[in-house]
Amino acid sequence: MTVFDQYHLKRVINADGKMTILGVSKISEETAAAQKIGAQNFFEMADLVVKTGEYLAQLVGSEDALIVNSASAGIAQVIAGIIGGGSTYHAYHPYTSRITKREVILPMGHNVDYGTPVEVMLELAGAKMVPAGYANMCTPEQLEMQITSETAAILYIKSHHTVQKSMLSIEDAVAVAHRNHLPLVLDAAAEEDLLKYLEMDVDAVIYSGAKAIEGPASGVVFGKKNYIEWARLQSKGIGRAMKIGKENILGLTVAIENYLKNGSESGMAMKQRLMPLVDALAKLPGLVVSIAQDGAGRDIYRAQIKVLPECPLTAEQICDQLRSGDIAIYAREYKTNEGIIELDIRAVDEVEGQLIVDRLAEILK
Repeated sequence: MTVFDQYHLKRVINADGKMTILGVSKISEETAAAQKIGAQNFFEMADLVVKTGEYLAQLVGSEDALIVNSASAGIAQVIAGIIGGGSTYHAYHPYTSRITKREVILPMGHNVDYGTPVEVMLELAGAKMVPAGYANMCTPEQLEMQITSETAAILYIKSHHTVQKSMLSIEDAVAVAHRNHLPLVLDAAAEEDLLKYLEMDVDAVIYSGAKAIEGPASGVVFGKKNYIEWARLQSKGIGRAMKIGKENILGLTVAIENYLKNGSESGMAMKQRLMPLVDALAKLPGLVVSIAQDGAGRDIYRAQIKVLPECPLTAEQICDQLRSGDIAIYAREYKTNEGIIELDIRAVDEVEGQLIVDRLAEILK
């Protein structure tokens, strides 16, 4: 009996991407082996957290690093640490009125819902979110004009979820922050480069461990030593509710080692794998199929399906039927209101690709 049979679960084909709702990624055998070692041994946990952080920091050229249980936890713990500034009293009393410097400036177009709104993590950290600019733009000047004596940090979200046009660059945000003696915190949860943001002198960079890195459920923060130490201190406060286990600490450490050695699948390789799928899908009625790059400019390519007006079903209806089959097929649905469905094949093999084609052909009949 499989786990699917035992718990009456549907099998899933993930053509949506590295999505939390689907369990994010598949891990390697090496990562699973490291998790097993962690699960079957005891450690002085405080020492394990510090030593793995030091090791990972050396690998990427960071002053320090901290493994957390998710990128969301990283945001909350880093921002709380900056507000507290190393105060144990603050760790025990995170919302104390003794500390008033709690404003965190965020470009308005970056307050997105990625499963929860960014502002929820800021509120959890005890911060007061201050939006900069407008929904469709934010300039360095608009960011800087929001700085007051109560500003604790500037937060920047690097994500395909955010507004891309007319948005200041990370370099611009770093310049504004440092000119005003403030830290720039970067949420780079799904980003693939573990080095370049540190080279831009970002003060704290937060990644999901389970997305591009393909590790277990986890997150990692790289950055300046004092900000990492202050974030680590939150284990005595709000971080207690978001602690990570020994097995995932060791699993992520090995996953990052392997990721730095091998990288992720290249865009060229993705395009080559996409060609047979695109050719097969293009033969189906009512669809125009092409290859499209990720909207945030990452080296990720997907099959883009444009549902034509003569098709009897809308893009939303097609996606609903894909999910409701005996095998649940999840496509990317961010553009279904425009009549566009995307297929992310990073976790899709050749057999699953044919199942997607067959199911779409069945639906379109």
